[in-house]
Amino acid sequence: MVAALVVLLTVAATAAPAAAEAPPTDGVRLQAEPAEQELVERYAPVVRLREQLEPCGDGEPYLPLSVDVVMDDDGVALRGPWTTDDLVDIGPSAGALGEGLFEYHLDFPGDALDPGCGYEQWERQIGRGSAPTVYGRVVEDAARPEQLALQYWFFYVFNDFNNLHEGDWEMIQLVFDARDAEAALDVDPTSVGYSQHSGAERAAWGDDKLQIVDDTHPVVYPAEGSHANFFSSALYLGASSATGVGCDDTTAPHTQLRPDAAVVPTDDYEAEYPWLGFEGRWGERQEAFYNGPTGPNMKIQWTAPIRWSETSWRDASATVPLGSSLGPSATDAFCGVVEGASDALRQLIRNPAAVLLGLAAIVVLLLVIASRTTWTPGDPYPVAARRSWGRILGAARRMYTRHPLLFAGIGLVYLPVMLVAAGLQWVLVEAGELTSLVDTDGDQNAATVFVVVLVGGAISLLAYFCVLAAVSWALRDLDAGGPVSVLGAYREVRRRIRPLALVAARLVVVVWVLLLFVFTAPLALIYAVRNGFAVQAVMIEDRRTGDAFRRSREVVRGQWWRATAVAALVVGLGAITGPLVGIILLLVSDGSFDVINLITALVYVVTIPYVALVLGYLYYDLRLSAGSPEAGEDRSDVPAGAWP
Repeated sequence: MVAALVVLLTVAATAAPAAAEAPPTDGVRLQAEPAEQELVERYAPVVRLREQLEPCGDGEPYLPLSVDVVMDDDGVALRGPWTTDDLVDIGPSAGALGEGLFEYHLDFPGDALDPGCGYEQWERQIGRGSAPTVYGRVVEDAARPEQLALQYWFFYVFNDFNNLHEGDWEMIQLVFDARDAEAALDVDPTSVGYSQHSGAERAAWGDDKLQIVDDTHPVVYPAEGSHANFFSSALYLGASSATGVGCDDTTAPHTQLRPDAAVVPTDDYEAEYPWLGFEGRWGERQEAFYNGPTGPNMKIQWTAPIRWSETSWRDASATVPLGSSLGPSATDAFCGVVEGASDALRQLIRNPAAVLLGLAAIVVLLLVIASRTTWTPGDPYPVAARRSWGRILGAARRMYTRHPLLFAGIGLVYLPVMLVAAGLQWVLVEAGELTSLVDTDGDQNAATVFVVVLVGGAISLLAYFCVLAAVSWALRDLDAGGPVSVLGAYREVRRRIRPLALVAARLVVVVWVLLLFVFTAPLALIYAVRNGFAVQAVMIEDRRTGDAFRRSREVVRGQWWRATAVAALVVGLGAITGPLVGIILLLVSDGSFDVINLITALVYVVTIPYVALVLGYLYYDLRLSAGSPEAGEDRSDVPAGAWP
């Protein structure tokens, strides 16, 4: 999985954040019109950044800046293209950059691969007294003489996304059916494109998704960290170089900016802004996609804006819907997995020897652990028998393969239960009282998210406990040689619904409370393992609530480490399998999020019964190890063929 993410991130690195490298400028005529100033000011964008409530905290700390603040600054170094340490100048001027300097690098103060809060503090220092700024530019494309482009370029000092790098250029572009700026003042734009990583998203002028202030000013939502520009407030998921690999967050609350619009002359623009002749990198030299980006003049849309819009713009960006997933979803897991893989890759680049040594140590440890157990024979009968943890896994697998329809049928409860969860979440957000907690522009506040996640999580746990209880009964009946069916197993669950509900509620509430505080989190694990077999005690031994908890503690006593190791292994693998399959599908397919999350739920239908089987076999093993009189005889001498 990490390898797949690395490949995708590497693909993303082949293009700078806003677009690919520029083609030759032959055939492109830059124009100067008196109406340019008016056109740039008329359509200057409104920028809504994710609000940062405290310095170095959550939210967007970086503003679109005037490039002037990094010119002649003693904290900025200019380095040549030969080695990482070839210092050419300190505090380079705009005129020095205008010499071209192909593949030279600007180097800002800080370490791009370990940024901390340094770049944020530096920006506050250099930006003091300077207003947020965008650079507006009118340009036509000689290959499309009947159309005109109006561009606004945004410069940020740091890109704090999965592909960390110094310097960041993004932009938006409006397209007019007009031959020049004066003619464009008499018509509305036909379309708008917002740059996002190496691609862009389009909207027709007047589309519902395009928000406009004061009739002409488009609203831009830059994503936190990456500064990819979006049309609305949401969580966006990308799995390619064009969309970025990871999750772009533009959700509320926001800080609204009306940046100054600096007009870039279309004729001889380097006379006004010499730094636009810079052919190097606006950030320190790093490997692959951590390298600083090239500037606007090196992008394809600088010289062929209309052709770029025709080939690189797409119609929509994929948003992660709130409250529509069936169980722990692939879309929820994707963001964290990509971020974790990016962190691991960054550490590999910073200190490859240490990371590779650590990975080798993990592999050796796993091999040692696997070699210290017995894997065969893995006969599923008798159920009540002493087994090593390897034989427990094998017995559960063979029991499952002997009765696949039974256990898959038990797991099917996940679908209706999780559909109910998704429906309740939708009602809460779209049709219930929580609609008052959703802003008019679609922003979702913390209260909405908390309630929706709470409802979905509670019903997900209900499905898990139902499957755990039904499989425990089925295992008991199979061991006794009796007839077993899906309906019969759930009838027994219904007969014991009161003690099961009380057991589940107590387990969830106590563990949740213990997890609220860092210093009590270890107690949550201890409590969960000591009391977690109360469900099996209810179903297999017909115990009531209090007695079931006492029974769980009794069988675990003196065997906590063994019980924890097996339970954590199988529950952990069971929990990640569904999202893992979904993440793979997100990376390799164009399926909708709803379809992929449904597939994730179907994976749980198959895997959670196996998890329950392993825990059932483990419970029988712990009973025998504890020497309990209720455990029955160890019938390991009975041939497997004596049971169905």
